[in-house]
Amino acid sequence: MRAAGLDIGSRSIELVILDGEGRETVATERIATTPTVAEDCRRLVATASFDRLVVTGYGRAMAEVAFGYPSVTEIKAYARGAEDVRPGCRSVLDIGGQDTKAIALDGTGRALRFEMNDRCAAGAGRFLEMMASALDYDIASFGAGAVRGDGSVKINSMCAVFAESEVVGLLTRGLRREDIALAVHQVVASRAAAMLIRVSREAPIVFAGGAARNPCLVALVEQAVGGPVFVPKDPEMLGARGAALIALEG
Repeated sequence: MRAAGLDIGSRSIELVILDGEGRETVATERIATTPTVAEDCRRLVATASFDRLVVTGYGRAMAEVAFGYPSVTEIKAYARGAEDVRPGCRSVLDIGGQDTKAIALDGTGRALRFEMNDRCAAGAGRFLEMMASALDYDIASFGAGAVRGDGSVKINSMCAVFAESEVVGLLTRGLRREDIALAVHQVVASRAAAMLIRVSREAPIVFAGGAARNPCLVALVEQAVGGPVFVPKDPEMLGARGAALIALEG
């Protein structure tokens, strides 16, 4: 039997298909979320072969109505996925495209409590994309540039609009963009780590979401929480993987 997990987020849609025998990954796919999200999902699953599918993410209610697929919350999906990639996981930090979430786990994949910032994109992936663009970085090289910063610059605003203006102002004053990039990363890491600490800083900690591919952000989060974090091989696929596991076990 094959089970699939579909994570419909505000910025991207992820599909993971698992083999029921060894729970090995059969296929993964990730596409951008567009205004025609229902049709995007329809095309994505039409090319896949599976016996069961569970949906999670922002679009799970839409998928339930449009396709009849069962759904689970992001918290449950991420908790299950984190336990799978790091058995005994006790804490999860996810920095997604438009939100950040922190989850405390019981060590068996069950969520105990959580906190989620889904009202404002400040500190999430979209914020990092905007700041990278203002500093003339592509998002893939933003973290590497920030690592070369010297820590001499501070960013005061977390509002994306005001922060962008602040960054432009710092550039016009002749400050190095590497130093400004580090300041942006410091404010994002500080905000995310503070949320995680309020919920749980107990190890092992899994760091998920596309932002977990950023080496500077990983290092700053580790510094803030006082210990290492575990980054999965495909950190942006964790929610879809958790949904697929729930489909497999259901």
